[in-house]
Amino acid sequence: MGRIKTMLIKRTVNNLIKEHKGMFSNSFDKNKNAVSSVLEIKSKKLRNVIAGYVTKRVKETK
Repeated sequence: MGRIKTMLIKRTVNNLIKEHKGMFSNSFDKNKNAVSSVLEIKSKKLRNVIAGYVTKRVKETK
């Protein structure tokens, strides 16, 4: 079983995927860099959580 994501993470990821769909791929490392370029996140942990959830959502849609 995985960890439960907060509504902040889910809302942010849904908006990112809707606005910047072509930027994200199946690779966590590429998504981590893409999230850093789009959002200004001070926390490395929060960036990684968002990038991980983006990766999961991209894999689900393909």
